Amino acid sequence: MGNSSQKQHYETASKTGVLQLTDYKLKEVPIEALNLCDMLRNLDLSKNKLAFLSEEISKFKQLKQLNLEANRLDVLPNSLGNLKKLELFNISNNFVSSLPQSFANLINLKHVYLNNNKFKEFPTQLLRLNNLEVVELSNNKITKIPEGMSEFHAMELNLSQNEISIISEDLHQAPRLKILRLEENCLSLDAIQPSLLRDSKIHTINLDGNLFEAKQLASVEGYNEYTERYTAMKKKMF
Repeated sequence: MGNSSQKQHYETASKTGVLQLTDYKLKEVPIEALNLCDMLRNLDLSKNKLAFLSEEISKFKQLKQLNLEANRLDVLPNSLGNLKKLELFNISNNFVSSLPQSFANLINLKHVYLNNNKFKEFPTQLLRLNNLEVVELSNNKITKIPEGMSEFHAMELNLSQNEISIISEDLHQAPRLKILRLEENCLSLDAIQPSLLRDSKIHTINLDGNLFEAKQLASVEGYNEYTERYTAMKKKMF
């Protein structure tokens, strides 16, 4: 696809606030996109060849959605934290191992997609983001869920296909967490705290592919309380 096709995208974006430049083999954010920084609400640069994101990304102060899926990124700039209106952030299928500290400033975030990257630690910048709804962290190298999860506000957390063997003792205090996906990790049955089943708001927990059979979960204290929440959730759906 040539420059004429891109030009049409820029013209449309100047009217709609939505710029989609998917699969153009881009190696950097085009200057034409930067020229639209004051009006763009949605920027999609997925499936390109971006290996570097400049500090100029902070110019897109009106952005609500930023999609950088399937590029070659391994580091994110600290200026990312200036995108205060951002609600959706997607860097799945890259090579990123950590979030900048400024990420904690993105207080309007609702959906965060970090799957298929190189994270070895759970990014604590996600804590205290009160508007979070969905966090996707599957297929990384994370080994534990850290303490401090009582300040994790998402309703759904996917940590499947990691290397997790330890779950923090305060995960049951996550105030809104209802769906927890932990398939294909390194969890033993002992790692599942009774408080997680008994005292949390979680109604769906997926544990297939760990170091125990999923049916063994029924032997853990608190399982009855968990199944009551699951059953109640199912009834609401129908």
